[in-house]
Amino acid sequence: MAKAVQKITLSPSRDIPFNKLVLSQSNVRRIKAGVSIEQLAESIAQRTLLQSLNVRAVLDGDGNETGMFEVPAGGRRYRALELLVKQKRMAKTQLVPCVVREGGIAEDDSIAENDERVGLHPLDQFRAFQTLRNLGMSEEDIAARHFVTPAIVKQRLRLASVSPNLLDVYAEDGMTLEQLMAFTVTSDHARQEQVWENVSKSGYDESYQIRRMLTESTVRASDKRAQFVGVAAYVAAGGAVLRDLFEEDDGGWLQDVPLLDRLVTEKLKAEAEKIAAECWKWIEVAVTFPCGHDQGLRELEGIPADITAEERATIDALQAEQARLEAEYQDADDLPDEVDARLGEIEEALSAFDDGPHFYDPGDIVRAGAFVSIDGDGALLVERGYVRPEDEESVDQTEGEGEHVSPDADRTESGGPSVRRAVITVGGDQPEAEDEEDDGIKPLPDRLVMELTAHRTLALRDAVASNSHVAMTALLHKLCVDAFHTVYAPGCIEAAVRQIHLPVQAPGLNDSASAKAVDERHEAWKADMPKDDDALWNWLTALDDASRSTLLAHCVSYGVNALFEKVDRYGGNGVSSHGLRRRLDQADRLARAVNLDMVEAGWRPTVENYLGRVTKSRILEAVREAKGESSAQLIDHLKKTEMAKEAERLLDGTGWLPEPLRLAETAPASTDASDSTGEPLPEFLADDEDESSEAGEDEQPHAVAAE
Repeated sequence: MAKAVQKITLSPSRDIPFNKLVLSQSNVRRIKAGVSIEQLAESIAQRTLLQSLNVRAVLDGDGNETGMFEVPAGGRRYRALELLVKQKRMAKTQLVPCVVREGGIAEDDSIAENDERVGLHPLDQFRAFQTLRNLGMSEEDIAARHFVTPAIVKQRLRLASVSPNLLDVYAEDGMTLEQLMAFTVTSDHARQEQVWENVSKSGYDESYQIRRMLTESTVRASDKRAQFVGVAAYVAAGGAVLRDLFEEDDGGWLQDVPLLDRLVTEKLKAEAEKIAAECWKWIEVAVTFPCGHDQGLRELEGIPADITAEERATIDALQAEQARLEAEYQDADDLPDEVDARLGEIEEALSAFDDGPHFYDPGDIVRAGAFVSIDGDGALLVERGYVRPEDEESVDQTEGEGEHVSPDADRTESGGPSVRRAVITVGGDQPEAEDEEDDGIKPLPDRLVMELTAHRTLALRDAVASNSHVAMTALLHKLCVDAFHTVYAPGCIEAAVRQIHLPVQAPGLNDSASAKAVDERHEAWKADMPKDDDALWNWLTALDDASRSTLLAHCVSYGVNALFEKVDRYGGNGVSSHGLRRRLDQADRLARAVNLDMVEAGWRPTVENYLGRVTKSRILEAVREAKGESSAQLIDHLKKTEMAKEAERLLDGTGWLPEPLRLAETAPASTDASDSTGEPLPEFLADDEDESSEAGEDEQPHAVAAE
């Protein structure tokens, strides 16, 4: 016969006046934790008491009830009620709902009440906040009633707005809270689910990787285009901005890239129209101009505008403060942060005066032009006063000779000539290369090798300029070949010396450390160098040997040409296979002499400058060389776009370089004194006859026919 189950009896409840309650010494909570007493009191004032107190009757020495009750479980609620009484917001005789406990141990009840309490799952709270918002409560009201900041409410509402399918995954512990946070950067549920499907299968699902995939088609608010237009103007034009409420996002991501580009072009054109009123002959407009865009143009020497007495006083004060700080900390190993920052501010302010407006001769303006672009910080960059070779001739004599008015000059309503209208040309960035999905290891595209060797040429110029011994050796070598061999031999050094124009705009070339170092060095010498020919001779004569060597190295560096170019197979004016090989061999020798390291020069592989321009096989080859086979296997299943992005992350900091940028090993001396043209080219230039018929214009094999 089955034994009967004993039924439990719940403790009775009753309303007890507050002044009949006392806090029990059996309450195990001694340390404050969680919501404060003040916050709990406010909650009770708003919602009344949501949970009864657990009480026991206080007995006298004979075991009789005294009419008082102690509170062993619910002490924080008791203290909150006590605070409300002290604040006279509740009567001390207010009836309090209580559960009257008999038997058992008071301390055991107190422990159980706290241990058995389970907080909400975060998703339940996110959805609860969303419900309150849908019922009409503002974010500020929700924050006030639940004692959090409005920013936290915004975050939790954003989390609740993620795709319901992903919220279900999170509820089942299929993703972490950090991963869920990453998905909040976009409200596109379909895109969220697509990205989750990709990363969950690959195991490549860190929160930063999710954010990067969700924002890959956007432009950061810190981009110079966004800085130039202004995020507010972009939003006013209807553009949307993605924001990350959980991590620093530098202002977010701009979603509508075509809109941003249109706003940039319109603003640049408007600025160009203003500059056109200065009567320049031409104005070229672009977001970014190629390195050496002013090559072959004569730069006008403008006259700096006179500074006012107030400006002079400011300059003097800044220079005095600069001298004082430098003298005060001249023996310090490290400058304090605030002093370093102040010196930077002073230098920037003085530079602004140096870069002030210049005046040009009207006769020069009508034959010269200006470049209008955006600098690296997103500010308007105007480079005035450049004369093209074809405009060096005297302009038409229009003054006083009506019959000689230039045909492109505007006319007034009376028919007379007016101010010449500048010709404004708007250019753009380089078009993106087509996405190459061929998995074969083909030779690198011609244009990519040109871009890589453009970076190397600039870095090599900078390195040669810093090594006067190598520069002098290179110059003497070229001069000796010309003087004693009596045959023109094209090589890496043009001894004229003239700056070699780089006919390609590689991504990041203008902003590279090498380009900045070369430009800064050139401007420093230019500022000190007399412009008169006789004065220049006397100035050079007076230089000490160290300065002369340094200047010689700088000048020689401008003739460095380590650039790969397409071979002219038909005897035209292009470079021959022999000339190209000779140039690259000499460039390698020069690079070894100056210990050129392209990693130290600042080059690193990115999607823009390499990984997005080559086949998947080359991407995997790069990762394999730098990180090993296991790292390559992590990404070998990805599509090319995603593979390139992940490879950029994996290669960061490894020092990996594509072959055109590596320091070539010293080759054994040739036994042929004539420098035979049959010597094989480097692997990245090797011909691939089987693929030549399939390669496109930008993916031609680099075969070099022997002459």
